[in-house]
Amino acid sequence: MSLVRSLFGSPGNAALSLALLIFLFLLGRALVLWALEAEWWVVGENLRYFFVGQLPLDLTWRAWAVLAAGIALVVGWLGRLGVLPIPRPSVLLVAGLAGGALALPLPMTLWGGLFLSLLLSLSAMALAFPLGVALAFARQSRLFALRTLAILYIETVRGVPLVSLLFLAFVTLPLFLPEGFRLPQVVRALLAFTFFAAAYLAENVRGGLQAVPRGQWEAAYSLGLSPLQTALYVVLPQALRAVVPALVGQYIALFKDTSLVALIGILDLMGVARAVLANPKNVGLEREVYLFLAVVYLITSGAFSYLGRLLERRMGLGVR
Repeated sequence: MSLVRSLFGSPGNAALSLALLIFLFLLGRALVLWALEAEWWVVGENLRYFFVGQLPLDLTWRAWAVLAAGIALVVGWLGRLGVLPIPRPSVLLVAGLAGGALALPLPMTLWGGLFLSLLLSLSAMALAFPLGVALAFARQSRLFALRTLAILYIETVRGVPLVSLLFLAFVTLPLFLPEGFRLPQVVRALLAFTFFAAAYLAENVRGGLQAVPRGQWEAAYSLGLSPLQTALYVVLPQALRAVVPALVGQYIALFKDTSLVALIGILDLMGVARAVLANPKNVGLEREVYLFLAVVYLITSGAFSYLGRLLERRMGLGVR
C-alpha cells in the first residue's frame, strides 16, 4: 500500500506514474516484437567465438581452468594475509600454482572473447594489488620524496584516460625495448591496465588505511612487531575489509573497460563482435550482436557484484 500511495498519492504523482508506465509498456512491447523477429542465428553461429575466441576445442577447457586457477591463487593469497576468512588458504595457493602450468600450451595469439576479457581484468587487478597497496602506504609516508613520487604517479595516471595509456603501451613502449624484442599485444595491454588500476586501487586502500585507528600501529609495536609486520598482518587486513565494496566496484569497472582493447586490434569480447560484424554475411545485424554483448556484460558484472555481496556477508561487513 505504501508503494501505491507514493505513486498515486496525489494527482500529479498519479499522472506522472501513469505516463511512465505507459512509456515502459510501449518500449517493452516494441522490444519484445523486435526480439521475436530478430536474426539471432548470427549469435548462435559465433557463440564459441564470442566466449573463447580462436582457441581450438581441445584447449577450451584449459582456458577456463587457467582462469579458475588464477582466482584460487589470488583468494588463497588474500587468505594468507588474513583479509578473507578462509580456513586453509595454502590449499588454494597450491591449486593456483599447479593450475597455472595449464597456461603453457595456450597460444597467446589465439586468446579472445570473454575469456580474454576476464583474463585481462583479473590479471590486471591481481598485479595492480601489490603496487596499489605500496602506493597507498607511500602516499602516507613521512618521507617527503617517497610521498611526492606516490602522489605524482597517482594523480598523473588518474588524470589521463585509459585509452591514452593503451595507445602509449602500443606506440611508445616499443621505443624503450631492445631492438628486435617485441612484447605480445596482450602483455602490453595488461601493463596499461595494471598501471591504471594501481592508481585507483591505491586511493581505495588509502581510504581504508585512514579508517584504521592509530592505536593499532602502537599496539602492534608494543608487542614487538616490526613496521612491515604491523602493516601486513595488523593494519592492511583491517583496511581492506573496510574497502571491499569499493574494490569490487573497481574490478567491475575494469572488466568493462577491457572493451577498449578492441580499438587496438585485440579480439576481446568487443573485438570479436567487431570481427563478426565485419563479415559481409552479417551486415545489418549490429543490433542483435551488440544486444547480446550487453547481456553478457550485464550478467558477468552482476555475478561479480553478487559475489562481492556474499563476501561482505561472510566477512560480517555492515552487521552490528
